[in-house]
Amino acid sequence: MRRSRPSSQLLALVAVLALAVPMSSCGVAPTPAPAPGAAQAQELPNLGQVITPLAVAGARFDTLNPDLADNPNWLAGGAVTSVVSPDKRVMLVLTSGYNRVYRTDGKPDALGTLLNWADSKEYVFVYDISGGAPVRTQVLTVPNTYSGIAFDPSGLAFYVSSGVGDGVFDKDGNVNPKQASGDNIHVFALGADGRWAQTQELPLGHITGNGLALKPTGEQLPPNARVAVGPCAAGVAISGDGQTLVVANYYNDSITVFTGGLGHWGKGVELDLRPGKTDPAKTGVPGGEYPYWVSIKGTGASATAYVSSIRDREIVVVGLAAGASGSPSVTTRIPVVGQPNKMTFNVAQTRLYVADDQADTVDVIDTASNTVIERIPVMAASAGLPAALDGYKGANPNSVALSPDERQLYVTLGNLNAVAVVTLVTGGDSGPSHVEGLIPTGWYPTSVSLSGDGAHMYVVNGKTPSGANPTFAYSYGPAGYKSGAGSNAYLPQLITAGLQSFPVPPAADLPTLTAQVIHNDGLERIVTASAQSTMAAVRAAVKHVVFIIKENRTYDQVLGDLPVGNGDPSLAVFGKALTPNFHALATGFVTLDNIYATAEVSYDGWLWSTAAQAQDVIQKQFPVFYAGRGLSLDGGGAGNNRGVNVALPTLAERLAANALTADDDDILPGQTDVGAPDGPDNEVNTGYLWDAALRAGLTVRNYGFFLDGARYAMPAASAYGIPLERHPFATQTTVAIPGNAALAPFTDPYYRGFDPSYPDYWRYQEFARDFDARYVNGGEDLPSLTLVRFMNDHTGNFATAIDGVNTPETQQADNDYAVGLLVEKIGQSKYASDTVIFVIEDDAQDGPDHVDAHRTTAYIAGAHVRQGALVSTQYNTIDFLRTIEEVLGLGPMNLNDAVATPMADVFTTTPGTWSFTAAPSAVLYGTKLPIGPKPAGLAVPSPVHDAAYWAQVTAGMDFSTEDAFDYAVYSRLTWAGIMGATPYPETRSGADLRAGRAALLAGY
Repeated sequence: MRRSRPSSQLLALVAVLALAVPMSSCGVAPTPAPAPGAAQAQELPNLGQVITPLAVAGARFDTLNPDLADNPNWLAGGAVTSVVSPDKRVMLVLTSGYNRVYRTDGKPDALGTLLNWADSKEYVFVYDISGGAPVRTQVLTVPNTYSGIAFDPSGLAFYVSSGVGDGVFDKDGNVNPKQASGDNIHVFALGADGRWAQTQELPLGHITGNGLALKPTGEQLPPNARVAVGPCAAGVAISGDGQTLVVANYYNDSITVFTGGLGHWGKGVELDLRPGKTDPAKTGVPGGEYPYWVSIKGTGASATAYVSSIRDREIVVVGLAAGASGSPSVTTRIPVVGQPNKMTFNVAQTRLYVADDQADTVDVIDTASNTVIERIPVMAASAGLPAALDGYKGANPNSVALSPDERQLYVTLGNLNAVAVVTLVTGGDSGPSHVEGLIPTGWYPTSVSLSGDGAHMYVVNGKTPSGANPTFAYSYGPAGYKSGAGSNAYLPQLITAGLQSFPVPPAADLPTLTAQVIHNDGLERIVTASAQSTMAAVRAAVKHVVFIIKENRTYDQVLGDLPVGNGDPSLAVFGKALTPNFHALATGFVTLDNIYATAEVSYDGWLWSTAAQAQDVIQKQFPVFYAGRGLSLDGGGAGNNRGVNVALPTLAERLAANALTADDDDILPGQTDVGAPDGPDNEVNTGYLWDAALRAGLTVRNYGFFLDGARYAMPAASAYGIPLERHPFATQTTVAIPGNAALAPFTDPYYRGFDPSYPDYWRYQEFARDFDARYVNGGEDLPSLTLVRFMNDHTGNFATAIDGVNTPETQQADNDYAVGLLVEKIGQSKYASDTVIFVIEDDAQDGPDHVDAHRTTAYIAGAHVRQGALVSTQYNTIDFLRTIEEVLGLGPMNLNDAVATPMADVFTTTPGTWSFTAAPSAVLYGTKLPIGPKPAGLAVPSPVHDAAYWAQVTAGMDFSTEDAFDYAVYSRLTWAGIMGATPYPETRSGADLRAGRAALLAGY
């Protein structure tokens, strides 16, 4: 019998919960309050959500503590996969997270290099689940992993796939072929003592991945040129007879097949999954790229592997002994709509269930015909979800598990912090398979498993709330500096993982649990008539939006010393003396002292800031990349995949843009960006703000968003580099190579992208030239949406930065002045009355904040913006983007911004006059920037340290793109180099410092 659907009972509960939510001045709940009876609810202010992992009857939540002898309180992060043994008595939980550990004395726990730390490993947590509740029995380590783990059918061994391995990359970020250890499969066996131990490594034999290939031996390449990506193995599966093991080579677009069985594995045989590598007639045809997960049907000569290709959105079917010589061969390719994630068979292996991220579906594949026979939506009104959200995507489904009776399918929904319960329709049942209800989980569930009898569920989650990080102290500094890095308080370190377990709830509980999820995620939010009226008035009057994205700062770092707001002046590393324009914008318009960067780092930050979502591939890759464990920034602000500019459709165009591109038609052919979001109706890669604007018939101009900066790091005098031209238009030097196909026609070719060697002052000068030529004197109207990237608050490249803007202080001040000049430019133009300027950081990973590690700075300016106001309503990046949409008259792009809060209390319906005069920080008069004569009597401060110091302490760091190094180390350097021996204040988690500001500031 099919379980009954929730109906009026659920709707009534949702209504009760909605009435219980207190309304802000905007007419919505900026962060959902815990629902009645919700146990131990925790806020996620950066998402506007709460989590209630203990809301299920009998639930427990365990953190993942590996019990490090020298750091017993340290918790692992990035849990990603769980598997259950064949006898259903043991469960393994694998991490693929940041997991870099500092000792309590503040030193890196290193054995030789930063990439070979004793404690900084990935982990396999072993649990006894024979009694239902999990009991941890052992913790094992591997140097590096990326999601893949599988039990041997004997139950006596399991296999863990490896990432690039520690020590593979040299100091410049290039692959060192002599240190390609780690590209293997770790084999763990059960000993006679009942303990697990690694017994073997099966080598995969790769040196590089299929990104930019290594050039022939002996060829001289520019320093810091990233010419390769490392190999990375992902999913691993084994046949039912234990004789065939298949590994997905995530960055080599291939699989490796081992045969022989436990203790007798032979040398692996590799099969390239790209069509052009097995059929020359298909050279340059996309297929099989980014293979992530593997499932094996059958045994022996009839064994067939199903491999999910994330980039090409297909399941590649491989006959493991299908070739003429008995070698593996691709037999067919099954297209799917979204990015295929983890998969599972039914027991008979007649059905394969595939979680499709971005499409928010589960595809059901008939393995006899190898066709999709059903597509089950996981965001559906059948579960009682609000009908107004129908059609919006953004749930991030990423794993699936079947109940023992195969009547229910459980799907983890990462972005909804929930497990979807799907009733499968088979046999004589009527109607389609459908979501029966939702179960609340911890933050970002990544894997779900069941006990043998199906009575207990185990949900692995990748994250936990970060909280404040005022003790985010730094490792390195001048001689005598006492470090506090033992706090391990860098944001990716604070985001740890957990295991939720509970008895599978009965059908009768699903309506209440579903209502809890709806409430937790704010899916019932409504905007009041008052807020709608305010936004409508602004929309009617405003014709232009200028959207500026900056890099990486927390609120306290910059605005902690404001005379108003909840700032901690002791943490204001870049306070008013260095950022006078940001302080003037905050006090002159609105001080937003309670806004949070949704992102953790720049990688996902650019997705959240421009698309209001970060799909599952981004969520999984960023912790690995930021820990220096391999992978690449496949997306982010540049749009490249593995260093390849996929915005350019042909190899000839790629070679013309960058001569170091590998001369191979089969390396990421086509223009699909694996890290880009989808648009409406599953339109591939068109889920950005500018895509929405263009679909609505609006106009767009781009200054610096999504540019390929690979050549910026190459010597300007060589054939590879792009010179540091201060006025590139004057010399007709193209400095902007678009990394997003849709933005390319609207991109200013003379506006330089991410490059810390180049001051933002010159970026502003190019903006001003183009603005005057086109929109002041040229007869064109200012576009509806103008995108501007000012990135120099990221800081870096101290040895090569021009014009003396070569220390953190001068680069931050340069960024401040450029933003101020742009605001002044708009304020003095004919567009002052009908333009709103929005400024935000892409993330807040850089440093400390006494409220929350995600709290950041944002500024809004224009005639319709309130002046001299403190707005403490809780907002985040998604709300910020939703507000831009409201001003432009655009509908939501996905589920996240559909339930976001328009920032109505920032605006006034009675526009006022406004002006702004940019003022350079005094420190800029010590540079060579042509900012005008120094005011009489002005004392020009010197940075604490000169460029030579900063170049020395950051030697080996790759500043060619945002955060292409261990940012925790760099952020620690920044504090130590500027603040010296200044001690951190005592921890004050969430203290409200709005009152008594004058007395507080007097001490600083």
